[in-house]
Amino acid sequence: MKHQEFKIAGIALIAAITGYSVVAAQGESRSAPLQIAALSTDDMSDPMEVIAETTNAEIVRNINNVLGLYEEMINQKKSIEATEKYLTSDYIQHNPSLANGGAAVGQSFAYVTSQQKDFRVVVHRIIAYENYVWAHVNFINMFSNDPNDTGVAGVDIFRITEDGTPIEHWDTLQVVGTPDNAAQWLAPNVPAANANGMF
Repeated sequence: MKHQEFKIAGIALIAAITGYSVVAAQGESRSAPLQIAALSTDDMSDPMEVIAETTNAEIVRNINNVLGLYEEMINQKKSIEATEKYLTSDYIQHNPSLANGGAAVGQSFAYVTSQQKDFRVVVHRIIAYENYVWAHVNFINMFSNDPNDTGVAGVDIFRITEDGTPIEHWDTLQVVGTPDNAAQWLAPNVPAANANGMF
């Protein structure tokens, strides 16, 4: 993978030219970034942005474990297998609609993926620092199989253990609107106040 390196205020910023974009705050490090996993939904015209110290093996492992969880649990529809692989029974859940523990997450997503055949997640940006990973995502066809579904925008926050296991999760979710119906959670047919989009 080719990279372009820039220097801004003494911090090396690395942007990948292919596959995904990387903005890595990594001091004066000249080491090549480690490989970040790709999701089956990756779109080269709108690459995932990675904001992390991509020369740090533990941080890259944490990112790849979160991306692996998304890919297998949602995109590959292997929810039970994925949560058995990436989560544990002491997984702490802060989303009030889900119970604690990896098994509960697996069962919930197994149900959704069985009902919504086109359900998928697209990760637009992922940020990692120390033992936390934040992901800005779009859950598409989570509630319907409508081919024009705009999805649900989410920010997932994972706390990661020393061995790379996601152990705690917080999230915030909002329905992605359209230019004419931008704030469905507030009221119908509220037009967008800007043309920037949610991602």
